[in-house]
Amino acid sequence: MGGSTDAMMAEPLEIVAQGTPNPNAAKFTLNRVVAAQGKTYRDPAAADAAWAKQLLTIPGVTQVFAINNFVSVNKRPEADWNVIGPHVERVLRETFA
Repeated sequence: MGGSTDAMMAEPLEIVAQGTPNPNAAKFTLNRVVAAQGKTYRDPAAADAAWAKQLLTIPGVTQVFAINNFVSVNKRPEADWNVIGPHVERVLRETFA
């Protein structure tokens, strides 16, 4: 049974970014488990996951929530997803690929 887990980890990382009903929140779904239990991060200094700390240092990002295979990122209303999105994907790729 452990062999199938190894095969899964060998799969290339896939990240699908989706909008949400809230224009200041986006969902990034991965083909990896990022958090077994739901966790919300708001303060980079208090974040116990290095990737969450990195996401919170992206200008405009206000909150990060992770559970199962997705990460939800909230931004300030004036911040631009076209700027934030590529940074979020880069951090997730560096961490989970």
